[in-house]
Formats: sequence, C-alpha cells, structure tokens
Amino acid sequence: MALLAASGLSKYFGTRPLFEDISFEIDRKEKVGLVGTNGCGKTTLLRLLSGEDSPDVGSVYRAKELRLGTMRQSVDAENESLYCFALSAFAPLLQLEHELEALQAQLAVQPDDGLILRQHRLSEYYQSEGGLTFHSRTRSTLMGLGFSEEELEKPMGELSGGMRNKAQLAKLLLSGADLLLLDEPTNHLDLESTVFLEDFLRSYPGGYLVVSHDRYFLDRVTSRTLELKNGRLIATKGNYSNHLELTAQRDELLLRNYHRQQREIRRIEAIVAQQKRWGRAHNFITAASKQKQADRLRAELVTPQRQEASIRFQFQAKEPGGNDVLMADSLLKSYEKPVLSDVSLHLTRGERVFLLGANGSGKTTLLKIFLGLERPDGGSFRLGAGVQPGYYEQHMTSLTVGNTVLTEIHNAYPYMNLTEVRSALAAFLFSGDDVFKEICALSGGEKARVQLLKLMLGGANLLFLDEPTNHLDIRSREALEDALTDYGGTLLIVTHDRYLVNRLADRILYLENGALTEYLGDYDDCLAARATRQSETVLEQRQEKPNAYKEQKARQSAVNRAKGVRDRTEKSITEAEMALANLEAEMAEPEIASNYVKAAELATKAEELRNEIADFYAQWEAAEAALDELLLESNE
Repeated sequence: MALLAASGLSKYFGTRPLFEDISFEIDRKEKVGLVGTNGCGKTTLLRLLSGEDSPDVGSVYRAKELRLGTMRQSVDAENESLYCFALSAFAPLLQLEHELEALQAQLAVQPDDGLILRQHRLSEYYQSEGGLTFHSRTRSTLMGLGFSEEELEKPMGELSGGMRNKAQLAKLLLSGADLLLLDEPTNHLDLESTVFLEDFLRSYPGGYLVVSHDRYFLDRVTSRTLELKNGRLIATKGNYSNHLELTAQRDELLLRNYHRQQREIRRIEAIVAQQKRWGRAHNFITAASKQKQADRLRAELVTPQRQEASIRFQFQAKEPGGNDVLMADSLLKSYEKPVLSDVSLHLTRGERVFLLGANGSGKTTLLKIFLGLERPDGGSFRLGAGVQPGYYEQHMTSLTVGNTVLTEIHNAYPYMNLTEVRSALAAFLFSGDDVFKEICALSGGEKARVQLLKLMLGGANLLFLDEPTNHLDIRSREALEDALTDYGGTLLIVTHDRYLVNRLADRILYLENGALTEYLGDYDDCLAARATRQSETVLEQRQEKPNAYKEQKARQSAVNRAKGVRDRTEKSITEAEMALANLEAEMAEPEIASNYVKAAELATKAEELRNEIADFYAQWEAAEAALDELLLESNE
C-alpha cells in the first residue's frame, strides 16, 4: 500500500501550466529523487504533497495516520532558539507537558478526585510516549551533529545556512516520520555534513522524496527518479545516473519512431496523391482508404519532447600566460583565531585544481588573498607573468543591486554594443523583457548566470571559482562543466559539488586545521587516500603506544559500565514513580478513602516507595557524577 499518491495533479499560474496530469506513488521505504530545471515546479509539487497548497486539478492521497516530515529550503523560525526549534519535533509531548503543569497548578489550589485521575492517566501516557527522555534526546542529537552547548540557545535567525539545514536535519532525526519530503537538503552543507546526511538517509527506515541538483548525492541515496520536464513527469527505476542513461535511450527510440512514422505518412500520402491523379472511381476509393490510414498514423504520432533551454557558453583565455601561474609560500592568516597556517602551493598553466575543506576552514579567505581582497598576516605569494585572474564569488555581492541585467553587463564591458550584449545574454537565457529585470529581483540561479556571463566575457587565463554550481540546476551545471572542460586556462575551484570534482580534477588540495594536504586525482581518489591515511595513522598510534591504546579501551569499558549503571537506575526511577502514581490514584478512589484500614495500608506502601525513589535518585546522582568524571578523563 502506498504511503502517498498523486493522481492527475495540475497547477497553473494564471493560464500558464506549471505542470499537468502528474501521477505517481511512493511506497513504504522507497528512496525517490525529484529533479528538473529551476522553476519547473519541484518545490510547488512538494507543497501539494504535504498539504501546504492545493492542486488546481487532481488529488493527493496520504495513508491513514501517515507521519510526514519536511525539510525546506528556508526556515520560518527566526526568533526561536535552535534547541526549541528541534524540540518542536515532539509537539504532542510538549502539549501534554503543558497540560500536566496546568493540572498540577489546579490541584495545588484545590484537590479534586477527577483532576487527580486525569493527571494519572495523562502522566501514564506521557511516560509511555517517551516524555521522560525527549528533552535529553533532543540535546544529544544536536550535540551529535556538531552543535556546541552555547549554540543551542542561539536564535535560528543568527545561524548560518548550513547550521539551519543541520537544525532541520536534527528535527527530522527526532520526528520518527514515515515519509520525508526534502527540498535541497544539501544546500549550505559542507562535505562532512553532506556525507552525514547521506549516511542518515541510506539507513533511514522510512521513505523519502528528495529534491536536489547534487548528482553525486542523488546517486548515493536514491533508487528511483522522477523528472519534471516541460510540465510532464518522467519516472525511471534507479538513481540519477541510471535515469540519464534510460531517458537518453528512450528519447533516441522515440525520435527514431517519430521519423519512421513521418516517413510512412509521407509515403502513404504520396500514394493518395497518385491515386487522385489517376482519377478513376476505384482510385478515389483507394485514395480515401489510404488517407484514413495516414490520418490514423498522424493521430498516433508521438512528438518527442523538446529539449529545455540551457545556457550555451565557453571560457576563452585572451592570452596563455606563463607556465608558472601562482606561487604561495608559508601564508598565515588569523581573525579571532588562526585560519591559515603555513599554506604553500604552486599552480602551473592548464591545471585543474580543487580546494576542498569544511565550512569555515579558510577556503574563501585563501582565494581572496590571491585576488588582493585580503592581506595575509605572514608569508608571500605571486602571480606568474601574463596571468590575468577572474573571480566567481559565491555570495555574488559584486553585482550592482540597482542595475538591470542589461546595464550590469554593458557597464562591465562598454566596448560591446547593445546588440552584442543582448546576444550574449540570450545565450545565458535572458531574452525579451528579461534583460530589463533588476539584479535585486533575480533568483539565485539568475544571478549566478549573470555572474558567469561577466566572467566568460573577461577572457581571464586563471579562474578562481568559489562554489560556482550553487543555485544552478542540473542542466546549467552540465553546461558549466562542458565549458570548463574545454577551457585552456588554469582553474582553482572551491566547491562541495563532488560530481564536478570527479569530472574535472587533476588534483585536490584539502584545507584542514589551517594547512593544505595534496591528493592526486578526483574526489573518489581523495576519499580513498584519506581513508587509507587515517587507517595508517591509527595503526601507527597503536603500534607506538600499545599501553595508551589499552588504557583507552579500559577507559571506554569503564564509561560503558557507568552508563549502564546510570541507565538501569533511570529505569528503576521510572518504574517506581509509575508504581507510586498508580498507588496514589488508587488511594484517591472513594471506596478506598472511606476504608481507613486499607487507606493506611496503601499510605504505608506509598511512603516506602517514596523512600525507595529517594534512594534511587541518590544512586542516579552518584552514577552521573562518576560518569562525568570518566568522560572528563577520556577527553583530557
């Protein structure tokens, strides 16, 4: 039985269809990718599936008691703390908590048997649903995703895009949803966080539908692909790479059949014309019969879908420049803390080098130093003879907000006439009145296209690209890759797009703890080399410090035992408190309250339980203190 199904969905903007007659199902545990160009309706479709919006035609079926989790491109919780945002995954338990607090306040003023009974029932349900642990589970999950204790109280509005995405991920981890709807979940995530998300999704017990332009990510986490194209839905089994292969085969077959049917129609209509020329009665009968055959074939003719427009361009260096392109020696840079320490590198002409590392590791700072936008605190660098650098800046602040698209390009290259500028813009999908759009009104993808056009027209022979595929859809990413493949200059690229790295990289410079480590080859080669290096480091540590390794194992065993004592004590507290609650509810019943002997007997038992609970709490505090001490020793 499907968890969710769309039947004949259509959505219009005015009279223009965004998409029409969309139908599909998602079964339990299915891992589905949704792809398509920017603006084709992917986010709108997710909103229809979640119930946030309604289709103009068609319907959405959701299984009874379906628990749906959503991860959006933006978060509407600016003033809410990170901890409260994640805690909202347990909204029903929070509501129960408020009810129990209100009941407790009422009972403190005026005890009432009915209220006591209601309190007992709610308390029982609250505990059975995990009410005693959901606060600590939320905190543990956030800490496990790399958030610090101080960050838990920060408002969501003060967090970076990557931290917001991780906050949404934490909420999903805690939600226990049957089906996840994820809209660009890798946006703003660094490689480490993206790999964490991939591992989470690959082991997720439920199903999900994920919108993404990250092809490497899609290949790793999906087993079925849906593509929105020209307002229609194309569905294939397999991940994105398999989808590309299957759709290419299907399009080729459709095109061959289309041409074959057209040839057959032309052949039959030639016979019709010939029969009519002969002009006899039986010729007109034959012509009418053949015309019906041609009409039937024309009615059955399936016209192949037109290819969606994509940017067309190429980077060309005006001058080749010298063989030594960039040399850096022992660069240092600090802000509140050191960012770069002893960074050295050498780029030669025609190399394609990728600069990878976690968010905040200093990659953008290093590019800005090479461009003269930042000054290093130490060390030196120089560009080679005849080197002309070009820069793609990920936040696109170099675009003038008040300019139109046309004036932005014309101001940058005044030697071009307006016809030449408009032709260049048309190649980047700005045609007609689109060229008069103001920069401030453009989407992220449109701004990226303007910045790429400015870069292309510059004729630089050294390109510094900072996250160039951010905001680009898959077709635009592929066009950029083709252009960079044919480029004869030198590339230094900062990116989290592993597909791009695998296609272009000659070598990788990994920036970590302020220093660069070089890996030859593409991303997969880098990943394998890093895994080997880490394994060798661990082996060396074990060989060099066998006693330290044994001590570490012993400490971990002690920590595990202490955790076991603490957890067993918590369980005992829970069981004793439930028993006490049941006993107090029984004592509140009228027939017990009126029976002095029975009431006294139960009161004695209740007192014994209270003493037992107090002992358990003392044991729990001792166990918690012992565990804290062991953890402190382990971290030293």
